Amino acid sequence: MKIRTFFAVLLCKLARGLLRLLRRGGTAFPGRVALKVYPQVLGVLSRGVRVILVTGTNGKTTSSRMIEQAFADAGLNYFANRSGANLISGITAEFAMHSTLTGRPKCQFAVIECDEAASKTVLKYLKPEVIVATNVFRDQLDRYGEITHTLNNIIEGIRHTPESVLCINADCSLIASIPAQVPNPVVRFGVNVPLGGDDLTEISDAPHCIHCKTEYVYDYRTYGHLGAFRCPKCGYHRVAPEVAVTQVISTGADASDIVLDIFGHAHEVHVNLPGGYNIYNAAAAAAAAHVVGIDEKTTVSALGQFECGFGRAEQFRLGQAQARMMLVKNPAGYNQVINLISHDVGSCKLAFLLNDRFADGTDISWIWDVDFEALAAQQSRFTRIFVSGVRADDMALRLKYAGFPAERIELVRDYEKLLGEIAADAAPAFIMPTYTAMFDLRGEIGRHTDVKAFYE
Repeated sequence: MKIRTFFAVLLCKLARGLLRLLRRGGTAFPGRVALKVYPQVLGVLSRGVRVILVTGTNGKTTSSRMIEQAFADAGLNYFANRSGANLISGITAEFAMHSTLTGRPKCQFAVIECDEAASKTVLKYLKPEVIVATNVFRDQLDRYGEITHTLNNIIEGIRHTPESVLCINADCSLIASIPAQVPNPVVRFGVNVPLGGDDLTEISDAPHCIHCKTEYVYDYRTYGHLGAFRCPKCGYHRVAPEVAVTQVISTGADASDIVLDIFGHAHEVHVNLPGGYNIYNAAAAAAAAHVVGIDEKTTVSALGQFECGFGRAEQFRLGQAQARMMLVKNPAGYNQVINLISHDVGSCKLAFLLNDRFADGTDISWIWDVDFEALAAQQSRFTRIFVSGVRADDMALRLKYAGFPAERIELVRDYEKLLGEIAADAAPAFIMPTYTAMFDLRGEIGRHTDVKAFYE
């Protein structure tokens, strides 16, 4: 076992070093090498490490980065898979890189983002102190299937580690059902007030009770199917969270100010990212930090200082224009980005980048459930409208049906040219790529600016 651990870690480190030398990233392949040598190596490398694992459809990366900031401010010795390599290969690589050749950990803590489908495999070997479950939304149906399948993957993973403390979203009727199926201790987080009004017209991914299939009644909705749900037939309902947003003081294009109650202690919190979904991420991070034992003052300060993960409201200067990149990957998340743009002021450019590679989901039919009509209603604000990516033509068609005149939609397939067009004038830009488009475009941005590589 020791010999296999040694060679697994050694080859992983060598592979990572070579790939970084070649500027190839090296986030997952080194882990695959290690697992080939020793399939159970993750279990060995994680012994003695206090792991906080974050999973769910939306918010994994940002919640993880918020937790990281709290750890850093608290002076804790930790590492994280901040590159976004969240399958077992990428996670294994991070543990190997932060271990000695004998498998001894170099850090006391680890903040690990884990793909929701991969959690059932990863949690066979990792035994986290805390598991954060953000939400479940319809996403990559060709890979995940129905949302209940995604939920079951998460539950199956949790059953491997019954002593882990669960930090769950009280407002997601799917995630909130987990405690009834596992013995784990639970801390809930949520939002006790509507976010941006009670828009019941928004498409819900989970309109019916998970237990008896009766349609939910909501005292209020935040977004998607999140909110104060209750079933009028069987009585299943939202349980009041221990970590709760009790007031939204203000929201803007760059940040939000909220009142966050942490186990009965109210704090005014500045969330250094815009959007209602990031208010949820802040609550999730505060819940996890509390369980680990970080004092509330440190957590509150961290939420106002952390830097967003790459592609998550990340800002760049492109020529004359300030550009903001907003990763989009499913209807619920896309609608939140659209809501942010809709409530912004002034003129701007829009760039829609749609790919259909494996990591994006090969089925792009989900774009027809996105509320592009809300943007079309404000199209006089938008100085230019670009579409790009592998499925640029499909995106152009969707925008046309949403109400954008065909002559206003500019199809620019080449990313270097697209960046040049965005940079050509001072109007700010919102860039909305799917996952692989984000990586491709960000690589191009890196060649023209001083922005760090995604894995740095």
